[in-house]
Amino acid sequence: MARSPLPPVPSPLIDVEVGAAARRGEPLAAVLPRDAETPYAELAESLRAAGKAGEVHVVPDGHGARWLVGAGDGGQKQYRAAGAAFARAANSFAEAEADAGGRPPRTVQAMLPPEAGAEQVAAFATGALLGGYRYVVTGEERKPGVRRLRLLTGHEGAVPACADAVRRAGRLAAATALARDLANTPSNVKNPAWLAGVAERVAGEVSGLSVTVRDQDWLAAQGFGGMLAVGGGSASPPRLIELSYRPRGASTHLLLVGKGITFDTGGLSIKPAEGMHLMRTDMAGGGAVIAAVRAVAALGLPVRVTALVPAAENHVSGSAYRPGDIVRHYGGRTTEVLNTDAEGRMVLADALAYGVRRFSPDAVVDVATLTGAMKVALGLRTGGLFASDDALAERVREAGERAGEQWWRMPLLDAHADDVRSEIADVRQAPPGPGGITAALFLREFTSGLPWAHLDIAGPARAERNYDEVVPGGTGFAARTLVELVASYA
Repeated sequence: MARSPLPPVPSPLIDVEVGAAARRGEPLAAVLPRDAETPYAELAESLRAAGKAGEVHVVPDGHGARWLVGAGDGGQKQYRAAGAAFARAANSFAEAEADAGGRPPRTVQAMLPPEAGAEQVAAFATGALLGGYRYVVTGEERKPGVRRLRLLTGHEGAVPACADAVRRAGRLAAATALARDLANTPSNVKNPAWLAGVAERVAGEVSGLSVTVRDQDWLAAQGFGGMLAVGGGSASPPRLIELSYRPRGASTHLLLVGKGITFDTGGLSIKPAEGMHLMRTDMAGGGAVIAAVRAVAALGLPVRVTALVPAAENHVSGSAYRPGDIVRHYGGRTTEVLNTDAEGRMVLADALAYGVRRFSPDAVVDVATLTGAMKVALGLRTGGLFASDDALAERVREAGERAGEQWWRMPLLDAHADDVRSEIADVRQAPPGPGGITAALFLREFTSGLPWAHLDIAGPARAERNYDEVVPGGTGFAARTLVELVASYA
C-alpha cells in the first residue's frame, strides 16, 4: 500500500526535558537576556549579540556554546520568541549537517540564565515546541530535525518546579499544534466526516473525554436548518461533533462552540479566486475547540466542558442555499439569508441554540474565523473579543495573557441591535453596518441571555511568515486561551 504523503495528526513534537548540568557531546545554546551579566558577556560583545529576543548568533568553535540566543527583557513573550528562534536554528543546523554527509544531532541543550524562573523556562519550551513545528505534504523523506531539547537551569533545586511547568506547557503546545494540524490539512482530505473521525480518534487517546458525531439524518430530524442549508451544496454532508468532558465533582460547566467550515467557496455569493485556497483553514475555530478540550482532559482540570463543532462545506451547486432563503434553526428561530458567504454564523446559530437548550451551561464561548472586518480592525495578530458579560470578558483576556495570545474587547453596540432584525424572518444574517459587531449581535440572539463570549479569530488564525512561536499556515490561535480559560474556573 502506498504511503500517505499527509503528515500524521497530531504532529509529533520534540521531547523537552529539564536538567541542571550540560551533557558532553550535545550542542549547547546559551540564552542571554539583554544587558545580563553572564559568563558569555564578553563573547556576546565580540559577536555584537545585543540579547534581542529571538536573535541567534552562531559561536565559533572552541567557546563552549554553539549558539547565543537573545531573550530580550526576560518576559515570557521574549522567552517564547527565544525558544522558537533557537528551535529553527537547531533544525537548520541539523539539516545542514545531513546535507554535508554528517550526523545531525538528535538532542540539543539550552542553558538558561540563573534568574529564569519556572514560567520563563516553560515559555522557552513553548516557543521551541511550536517554533519548530512543520506541516508539509510531500512524497519525499522528512527533513532531519532535532528530536529532544534539554533545558538547563544551572542548579538542581530548580529542576522539579521547572519540569512541572514544562510538562504543562507541553500540553498547551500540543493543543496549539493539533489545532494547526487540523487547519492545515487540505480540504480534498478534510471534509466534515474526516474532521469528525479525527476528533473521535484523538479524544479516544485521553481518559474521560467522549465524542458523539451526529449525521445529516439526525440534524434533519432535530431541525438544524442552518447546518443543512450551508452543507446542502456539497457532496460531503455536514456533521455535528459533540465532545464531553465530565470530571467528578465539577461545579462549573462551560460550553465551547467552534466554527467547523472545512472549506468555504462563499457559496452562490462566491469569493474571489485569489485567496480562496486559504479557506481550508476556515474551521480553525473548531480545530481550536477540539484541541483545547483534549488538553483540558489530559490536564485533568476539574471543570465540566461540553464542546460543539458544527462542521460543513460551503460549496456551489444546484442544491446550494440562496440569498433570500428563510432558514429555520434548531429551536425554531428563523433567519433571512442575505449573503451565503456569511455561512459561519448560520452553523454557529444552530450549535449555540442546541448547546444552550440541551446542556444549560454556566457560560458559553464560541470561536470562529468569522469576519474580514476583524482583520481590518485588529490586524493579523490580535483576536476580537465580544462578550455579554464583563467578568467573562476579563477571564478570556487574562487567559489569553497567560497563554501568550492577545485579545482586544470590541463593543456590542445596542445601536446596531435593530439592524439584525428582519422584516420577513426573526433575524437577518448579514445586515449592513460594522461587520464584526453585527455578526456578534446576530450570534447573541441564540445564547438565551447566558454569559457569552464570541472570539473572532479571522486575523490571527493564519500566518504568512514566522514571528515569535508562530509559523506560516494555521497558527492554532485560541486553543491555549481556551485551556487557560477553563483552568481559571478550577
